[in-house]
Amino acid sequence: MSLAHRIIPCLDTDGSRVVKGVHFEGLRDAGDPVELAARYDAEGADELVVLDIAAARDNRPTFLETIRRVAEQLSIPLAAGGGIRSLEDARSVVRAGADKVTLNTAAVERPELIGELSREFGAQAVVLAIDAKRENESWQVRTRGGRVPTRWNALEWAQRGVEMGAGEILLTSVDRDGTQSGFDIPFSAAISRSVTVPVIASGGAKVPEHFVQIFAEGAADAALAASIFHDQLQSIRALKSYLQSRGVEVRLPC
Repeated sequence: MSLAHRIIPCLDTDGSRVVKGVHFEGLRDAGDPVELAARYDAEGADELVVLDIAAARDNRPTFLETIRRVAEQLSIPLAAGGGIRSLEDARSVVRAGADKVTLNTAAVERPELIGELSREFGAQAVVLAIDAKRENESWQVRTRGGRVPTRWNALEWAQRGVEMGAGEILLTSVDRDGTQSGFDIPFSAAISRSVTVPVIASGGAKVPEHFVQIFAEGAADAALAASIFHDQLQSIRALKSYLQSRGVEVRLPC
């Protein structure tokens, strides 16, 4: 029996409000994180991801309070990250109510951090977030909100991250982020073939068919989206019903 595919809404926050942009730029207010979390939990989301994109502005205390308030609304797993640079940062996020922590820029700068968190919390609680942009026939890892190119090829970095202790990979296509043009299936499929842990595809979802496509190709174990849910283009409940009608294994809400 195959495992059910997960549908995961994502809340990008500036500490206290949810924001959304295109290609990580042109941010707009998208609502209150607590209200959105409660709605997504009720609609049947499998997990929720909350990311602090304002961590560089030292908004950590505000973000931790947001995590606490969001966690109170949830009966599903919560993953949180953004600006986690140390084991103590991760402990603070977990103490605030997160079940998983996500790493991105700090992991690229110091890969040993992945192992430190994996030993502390278990690999299942460590999500390596990879933002990447297509460069010819490969994908280049980007940091600092997709702005800064690195020396890493995304496939090699995903493999290294798993070796260091990451239990899950969250992929975001910088090319597709916020465009509502569909997931980058070749990118996600390439990463899924190269690692032995679950892969979450992110970036570009607009219509239910985009989710059918990413799952039908076996390119991801889960799909993460923001705008499609924030703007109420599609409810999670209706999306899951559609996926089931197309033969995609999902957990239907009660």
